[in-house]
Amino acid sequence: MSRTARFFEIIQILRAAPAPVRARDLADTLEVSMRTVYRDIAILQARQVPILGEAGTGYVMRAGYDLPPLTFDVDEAEAIAVGLSMIARTGDAGLWRAANRAHRKLAQVAPGTRHLVASAWGVEDTGQTDPSLIRRAIRDEAKLDLVYDDQNGAQTRRRVWPLALIYYADTVMIVAWCELRTALRHFRLDRARDAALTAEYFKGQGAALLKHWEETEKDKTVTTLAL
Repeated sequence: MSRTARFFEIIQILRAAPAPVRARDLADTLEVSMRTVYRDIAILQARQVPILGEAGTGYVMRAGYDLPPLTFDVDEAEAIAVGLSMIARTGDAGLWRAANRAHRKLAQVAPGTRHLVASAWGVEDTGQTDPSLIRRAIRDEAKLDLVYDDQNGAQTRRRVWPLALIYYADTVMIVAWCELRTALRHFRLDRARDAALTAEYFKGQGAALLKHWEETEKDKTVTTLAL
């Protein structure tokens, strides 16, 4: 998360909090160190953001401080609220934390979305591999080393170029170019016993490979409605 995004999140958390928020709780929510929280709070205070409190006592936001509002109509806000709730189905803890941050922002401008309830039933376990690592590799076009169990239980080691994640109702699938097979392949996340970022990249090649998958494999793999 960038510093600017952290500043926004700190402000949103403190605005919504009914009681002082400890630096430890802020650090856990933002997934940073307490030292980073102390530094960010000091910078915000120096910029005249009305945060009251200090280390050891907790922080509060003085009433009346507002950020520029987001502009969603009612239908848009309801669509976002339902979508955020359904992220729980993916089993992706990193996406769920991001959804909670987005929900706090949405609640400021569209508080009347509590009447829309989505079931959290879905993926129960993504295995030993953190989906956040896969999403990072996709964004950075970084190659991954996978230790993977096939459907028969045989273990292989693959170097792959991750292109996309498919969130099914009961599992998560990695779409990747496999160097071992020199072809596009799909890997169930719960069968990936280990995944590690490598020092190698496939910069500039991801878009073409993803387009190739969309044109040749996507319809055979997943049914979607395009936004």
